[in-house]
Amino acid sequence: MRTALVIGTGLVGTSAALALAGRGIHVHLVDHDPESVRTAAALGAGTDEAPEGRVDLAIIAVPPAHVAPVLAAAMRDGVARGYLDVASVKGGPRRELEALGVDLTSYIGTHPMAGKERSGPLAATADLFEGRPWVLTPTRDTDTEVLNLALELVALCRAVPVVMDADAHDRAVALVSHTPQLISSMVAARLEEADETAVRLCGQGIRDVTRIAASDPRMWVEILSANPGPVADVLAGVAADLDETVRALRGLQSGDDDKRREGTEGIEDVLRRGNAGRVRVPGKHGTAPASYEIVSVLISDRPGELAGIFADAGRAGVNVEDVRIEHATGQQAGLVQLMVEPSAVPELSAALRERGWSLRQ
Repeated sequence: MRTALVIGTGLVGTSAALALAGRGIHVHLVDHDPESVRTAAALGAGTDEAPEGRVDLAIIAVPPAHVAPVLAAAMRDGVARGYLDVASVKGGPRRELEALGVDLTSYIGTHPMAGKERSGPLAATADLFEGRPWVLTPTRDTDTEVLNLALELVALCRAVPVVMDADAHDRAVALVSHTPQLISSMVAARLEEADETAVRLCGQGIRDVTRIAASDPRMWVEILSANPGPVADVLAGVAADLDETVRALRGLQSGDDDKRREGTEGIEDVLRRGNAGRVRVPGKHGTAPASYEIVSVLISDRPGELAGIFADAGRAGVNVEDVRIEHATGQQAGLVQLMVEPSAVPELSAALRERGWSLRQ
């Protein structure tokens, strides 16, 4: 691949363009919003000049509802040797293209499993896709050259290719992406009218659960409108669990011993099933989940504290596998939780204490 055309300079389109441009690909940028194109070009994602001839690959980075008409127009104009889209829903757009009578041999549907709460070109980064799954949904009609171009794009973006059926992909993202977004928003919505005293008690748990609730509602309406059935199916299962959990909690309120026992069993059941499901979430770099132990370090809220902790951990020869930060309420301090291999805990703890850090047991 030497040339590419990115149609849609939002977060994903601009991030892909940045990754390609950084690896020597000549990238052309198009968007219905001229300001978005200028911003992406200023970031180094490519040029707003039209290509002189056919490019090697056209990347359609528009919302799912717009994929089919935009792609069909690009194919009619013959702008590229191969075409792909990066929308988060795959089955619907493909069926729309089939209804338009488009020759789909030069097209493949794809979906990079990466994103942010922020949208637009200013949120884009060249490393957005590094190490992340990038789903490819070829069919028997997909030309081998187009599949190879898609694989080359994934490699240039340093993502991990995953081949799936389009409808299976849509059911999967309904479970692991679209439903979590709605549930996060529902939990966050409970805070809108909550008493200020209650909100001041927010800790890391509520921050973790509601992080993605900060996402752009307009973007998510477009995504969910393209995948409503599979999301509704998953939510129906969650709703059933919610009903059972409510009944179990009501049972715990009862003065009847049998109802309290049933309530306890119901709560234990949902929590245990949650444990079992959480274990299946892939671990670091997509590998099997690993069990880490936590070393908790008290820090003050001033520049260089985190860098100092990581530097001291490095000097001790300990690799920090993950990190979480919990900020203290009403104080300029916080708690950094360093997740490390269990065997590294004594060495890291001793090294940090020796260097003056305060550890919490």
